[in-house]
Amino acid sequence: MNGKSGLADVRAQIARACRDAGRDPATVTLVAISKTFGAEAIEPVIAAGQRAFGENRVQEAKAKWPPLLARHRGELGSLELHLVGALQSNKAREAVALFDAIHSLDRASLAEALAKEIARQARTPLLFVEINTGAEPQKGGVLAEDADAFLGACRDRYGLTISGLMCIPPASEPPAPHFALTAKIARRNGLVLLSMGMSSDFPVAIAFGATHVRVGTAIFGARTP
Repeated sequence: MNGKSGLADVRAQIARACRDAGRDPATVTLVAISKTFGAEAIEPVIAAGQRAFGENRVQEAKAKWPPLLARHRGELGSLELHLVGALQSNKAREAVALFDAIHSLDRASLAEALAKEIARQARTPLLFVEINTGAEPQKGGVLAEDADAFLGACRDRYGLTISGLMCIPPASEPPAPHFALTAKIARRNGLVLLSMGMSSDFPVAIAFGATHVRVGTAIFGARTP
């Protein structure tokens, strides 16, 4: 698979899923997950019109993306870089400087670090709170029952503007109940953005209101470990 054909197929699937859900495809942002792939794999996908890309690690993105961003600066529809992996509090400065969206806010220490850097750098990346809908101990994320209190603390204690929620359903369970739960928490907290769905389940996520789908393998192919 090359990235261009994978991208075309994913876009077609997004269009079908939106049609089935009675949604406008323009309400769904495709975030192409480019972690572990180099510029030679990413460039054809940019050339095909993809503008939002996601990375898992700050250090990898810091090494790879500044030259790409500089090369494509000023083009129609500038590139967006999304951090979709776990973020250490001590990387908050670099993350705020580089990323346009952070999908993995999940604890008070990180909220505090991000608030400090957002104020210092005068940059305002979109912030998503990650919800651990399956209560999986090996995963990051706020437990569903703690989500309302955490969102309130982000707003009132740290002065953060939270734009939406993110979830990664357990691999061994049907994703629909987890998407439904995340959407329910978002609604009652007045949040409009939902980062839900990956290569295996993004059409289901769109049916439950996903505004950002994070797709890597279906675009770029299998990753080399």
